[in-house]
Amino acid sequence: MDSNERILGELVQGGSAFASIDSTQITAWEQEIDLLRAALRLVPEGTGELFLEYAVPRLGRRIDAVLILRGVVFVVEFKVGASSYTRAALEQVWDYALDLKNFHETSHARLICPILIATHATRSHVDVATSERDDGVLVPIKCTSEDLPHVIESVVSQFPQPPLEAREWDGGRYLPTPTIVEAALALYAGHGVAEISRTDATAVNLSDTSASIEALIQSCRSHRKKAICFVTGVPGAGKTLVGLNVATKHAQAGETHSVFLSGNGPLVDVLREALARDQVQRSRDNGERLTKAEALSQVKAFIQNVHLFRDEYLKDQSAPADHIAVFDEAQRAWNREQTAAFMQRKRGRQGFDMSEPEFLISCMDRHPDWAVIVCLVGGGQEINTGEAGIGGWLEALERRFPHWEVHMSARLQDPEYGVAQMLASRIPHPNVQANDRLHLQVSLRSFRAEHLSDFIKHLLALDADAARTALARVLPRYPILLSRSVDRAKHWLRHQARGSERFGLLVSSRAERLRPHGIHVRAPMDPVHWFLDDKDDVRSSFYLEDVATEFHVQGLELDWSCVVWDGDLRRSGEGWSHHSFVGNRWTQVRNTERQNYQTNAYRVLLTRARQGMVIVVPEGARGDATRQPDFYDGTYEYLRSLGVPSLSHESPDARAWT
Repeated sequence: MDSNERILGELVQGGSAFASIDSTQITAWEQEIDLLRAALRLVPEGTGELFLEYAVPRLGRRIDAVLILRGVVFVVEFKVGASSYTRAALEQVWDYALDLKNFHETSHARLICPILIATHATRSHVDVATSERDDGVLVPIKCTSEDLPHVIESVVSQFPQPPLEAREWDGGRYLPTPTIVEAALALYAGHGVAEISRTDATAVNLSDTSASIEALIQSCRSHRKKAICFVTGVPGAGKTLVGLNVATKHAQAGETHSVFLSGNGPLVDVLREALARDQVQRSRDNGERLTKAEALSQVKAFIQNVHLFRDEYLKDQSAPADHIAVFDEAQRAWNREQTAAFMQRKRGRQGFDMSEPEFLISCMDRHPDWAVIVCLVGGGQEINTGEAGIGGWLEALERRFPHWEVHMSARLQDPEYGVAQMLASRIPHPNVQANDRLHLQVSLRSFRAEHLSDFIKHLLALDADAARTALARVLPRYPILLSRSVDRAKHWLRHQARGSERFGLLVSSRAERLRPHGIHVRAPMDPVHWFLDDKDDVRSSFYLEDVATEFHVQGLELDWSCVVWDGDLRRSGEGWSHHSFVGNRWTQVRNTERQNYQTNAYRVLLTRARQGMVIVVPEGARGDATRQPDFYDGTYEYLRSLGVPSLSHESPDARAWT
């Protein structure tokens, strides 16, 4: 091992992308180097290799030390001066280990051992155990610096591994799939999309899509023209990530200033809160003081609710400060009837005759020189009355903005986008250009199962054969289980999560008859607390008390989910039967548009989990006219017929599916 001075010099020279280097950090490094040197003194020269401050871009952090020894990957986190092992510290080192296992190519098949060292803790017996998942990630080992040599020797002796060349391991590709919150934090902190997203050939690269949009922005700026582009993709493919990347790249004031707009209130609130909390913490780490109010003020200029943006430019007739506007979930913008009704009822404006897409384009069209609109479009995800779909944007362009260029993928003609007939019957705009890089075809939300969205699509379309084929591609790595017990499903969820992996209960907003199971869909819940707070907060998703609906989770995600399926959507006869609970009984929904919203609600709910889910279809109760067994049995039997395995009654833990 090199001298302490040389190692410390390289650490200081290399710097850190995530925190300032002060005397406290240097002192901690000095102690860590001494402890590692002592722990590894008996390791023969050349048999192992040590990496210090190993970057984990997806998490925005660095691992204190990674040791490659006798085929084992040791992930070591020091808490210098600590006398106890906190849950947060244990989750941190477990997160590091899981990140390598899931996203580092040369770590996939390797045994990974997370170790947490509290330098001032009292020595005690050290346990070495595998996790219930038995996927090659050990349960974090708590030890003192004195016990570290014994722990390392115990692991390599107890778990003999094939050889691993350290440089080969270090050269492995890092192919992360961050959550939208993780992505927002990393992008806002200055990382590029290439650092935090997959770059393998199995998907249209997010970097390619971002590069295409960036080229369009520069072309519009140089040639003083206006353009709109539609980024499409399957659920979880990274559309919002692309939009955030564009917006953060041009977030500074100036000629190319940008804004990220969304009508999804929970998404806006969660992202703003997460970014503000992170900024406050970063300022503290750097020895500075930034209040939460100041941080939120900065973030609000970057991420805005589209309705507030709309209202601002109803009053202000000048061009927006932003030349680039990114509209997330653009298919959910209101149609003309919904917008006119809102303007008359809430804003006192009579005779308003524009859809929301038309008005938003008109705002950007006020620029005398150039402007770019990026519309992020999810197929089959309109979930509320009055949402115009992508057709609202195309109609507005055809009606009033023939001078705008339109860039779109040919996949916009797919049935789930709802504009195939419009595109086939007439050319909606004279300046249309096709660009296949604007479609993201592989789900990255579920890094364990890229075919999940296909399975859900076929499941809801009642295409049983296609659903079975898709499920066969999903199940080897992504568990989907079926149960009739909410309590058993909750127990299963708690057994899945490791580190800070998040889990929660999801239900349809029309799931009115789940109260006997402790689920009250109309009980108030705060998405900020639900998605961001930790396991000690009863308002968090971890408590499995508050439930989230499609309106809360669209655009966001969990690691593990439990979807509780009520009698609002039933498999009946040859199709789905749609119902709404009114007063004290279910009534059948016959309006086609409302039926589509209801189906799309389940599409959203069933595609939120990144790592696995359990679907609960209750048994019902014969003595309750609102919960008759036949309201649920058809759905349960349909899911079973597709090959969804049942959660074991005897063993509701991870081994029920491994």
